[in-house]
Amino acid sequence: MRVPPILLSTSSCYPESTESCFADAARLGYDGVEVMVWKWPETRDPGRLNALAEQYGMPVLAIHSPTLLLTQRVWGSDAWGKIDRSVELAEAVGAEVVVVHPPFRWQREYASGFVEGIARRQAATDVKLSVENMFPWKARAKDASRTKERHAYLPHWDPVELGYENVTLDLSHAGIAGQDSLEMAAQLAGRLAHVHLTDSTGSNRDEHLTPGRGTQPCRELLQALPGLGFTGSVAVEVTTRKMGPADREAALTESLAFARDHLPSFG
Repeated sequence: MRVPPILLSTSSCYPESTESCFADAARLGYDGVEVMVWKWPETRDPGRLNALAEQYGMPVLAIHSPTLLLTQRVWGSDAWGKIDRSVELAEAVGAEVVVVHPPFRWQREYASGFVEGIARRQAATDVKLSVENMFPWKARAKDASRTKERHAYLPHWDPVELGYENVTLDLSHAGIAGQDSLEMAAQLAGRLAHVHLTDSTGSNRDEHLTPGRGTQPCRELLQALPGLGFTGSVAVEVTTRKMGPADREAALTESLAFARDHLPSFG
């Protein structure tokens, strides 16, 4: 019987250090780590990451490419270069998946060949290039009872209808987009390669709540994974940046327990 590995994302420990995330993951009983490539040099250094993995017994099983707004200057301005270096890093540390965001709307040249470019790179590596679901950006209209939506990603923030071989499902992003993550997972079926386990109340903010604290069907999604032919990993990605040490540890402990309680063994 196989249970998908449960990873702790380094973003769940922000603003604490990368090493503190490895230490937390080991102490709390996670199976490995997802590393967000960030401004900290060790997140881009395979030698340092391999050393941390060995020191704490926590393998790096996922790499999150620096495709966020806050990481636009990491590894320069060449968008495809960021993807290629992320794959190289994943191969060097033994990670199984690279999480990628779709292009921003202003990255028109990059976006115009994004689906095809991901497919070409996927054909050249065993690492899964897994495109993450995003959401429309929302702003309050002059009429306070309404919100305006702006589609900030190309070719689209929803990967379901696009031809990606592998997709990462983030439950907080599904919440802010007004989507049902269980329904999305069913539509993706065998293309679902990786899960960001978190939660959302459906507000306009990307909340990344501890699973079970919002309205997304977190429990049902985990329980459905065997029937979808899921062979990937589940990474806890919750926001703890405003929490003190005790509350952060409680949130990470609760998130792991939630995953263990509801993630069934696969035959």
